[in-house]
Amino acid sequence: MKALALFSGGLDSALAIKIVKDQGIEVIALNFVSHFFGGKNEKAENMAKQLGVQLEYVNFSSVHTEILKSPVHGRGKNMNPCIDCHALMFKTAGDLMEKFGASFIISGEVLGQRPMSQNYQALEKVKALSPGLENLIVRPLSAKLLPESEPEKLGWIDRSKLLDIQGRSRKTQMELMEKFGIVDYPTPGGGCLLTDPAYSKRLRILEEDGLLEDENSNLFHLLKIGRFFRFEKGKYLIVGREQDDNLKIDEFKTYGSLFIRGKEVPGPHMVGFGDLSQDEIEFSLNLFSRYSKVKGNSEITLLLNGNDKTIPAVDLEKLNEKIKQYQITM
Repeated sequence: MKALALFSGGLDSALAIKIVKDQGIEVIALNFVSHFFGGKNEKAENMAKQLGVQLEYVNFSSVHTEILKSPVHGRGKNMNPCIDCHALMFKTAGDLMEKFGASFIISGEVLGQRPMSQNYQALEKVKALSPGLENLIVRPLSAKLLPESEPEKLGWIDRSKLLDIQGRSRKTQMELMEKFGIVDYPTPGGGCLLTDPAYSKRLRILEEDGLLEDENSNLFHLLKIGRFFRFEKGKYLIVGREQDDNLKIDEFKTYGSLFIRGKEVPGPHMVGFGDLSQDEIEFSLNLFSRYSKVKGNSEITLLLNGNDKTIPAVDLEKLNEKIKQYQITM
């Protein structure tokens, strides 16, 4: 008997796998990859190794973006379409059952842990959005509080060995993991950027500008980095705050219409997107000077799209007014 598991690498999904695996069922862990969560990572791989399960990365970025654009059950507090997202994971896992020879699907969802997306009605909605799989979904951590699934009815899995956890506290899960000798797991918490207010605010701007499309996924990733400036519809500037930001921005230096970095004086790396006007380019150059070691107080030579560009000292008062006008902050 085999089961596929929705697997983030975190506490709940790991415990769900452990409980099912201990019944002699082979579990294959599916880590779903979108533009906003998941992907090859040490956390998931370490946990899969501790659990002794096969880990598979499942990239569903494109179809997930389509769900994000118009989720049937709407979004949460931010840009997160949790109910539709979970249903998409189950559907995608269902499409992989034959490939892996699996008979049912498990997840680490806990009844009442997230008031909006993991209440009883929400869990039932997820099942309804997963036609053909409704009775093949097992939620081991709260199974005793939920209707009996087909794998339980058929004896594929022993319901008496499943759990009845509910609520937001993870104390029970932590105690069980300690009991099982699994101590190296990440601090419980969300891993989806769509639940983050600051990131969601940036992404909403792309949506308002008509750019919430998979073909613009590079922008989705750029929005995760540093400072964000919007000049007007479809015209943006992303500015590194620190060295890690600069390295990430370098990966997109050929994507935008503008790439700025220091030459002799260190400063932020910057990517501009869209057909920027001369005034907007000048603002970007002055901004580099302002955030560089010269603080805008003297002439500086930098690299603009790979070419030397020397700019004079900056009118900081005028620049600060423009920063207030363009920068997107919380």
